[in-house]
Amino acid sequence: IDYLNPNSLTIVGGFVEAHLKKAAPGSRYQFERLGYFNIDPVDSSANHLVFNRIITLKDTWAKNT
Repeated sequence: IDYLNPNSLTIVGGFVEAHLKKAAPGSRYQFERLGYFNIDPVDSSANHLVFNRIITLKDTWAKNT
């Protein structure tokens, strides 16, 4: 635990389409311009979805500026 980044947990509120309430835990989705996320199988419920980021998208603009 001494080696964990204290800033690795980021909680951001947001909205998703209503049909995601029926999505199975572990389902993966791409959020535009952010990356790929899956539904947390432990912390999610039908009324409170929790998404964990799997990977960010490659930012090619950052290198060109």
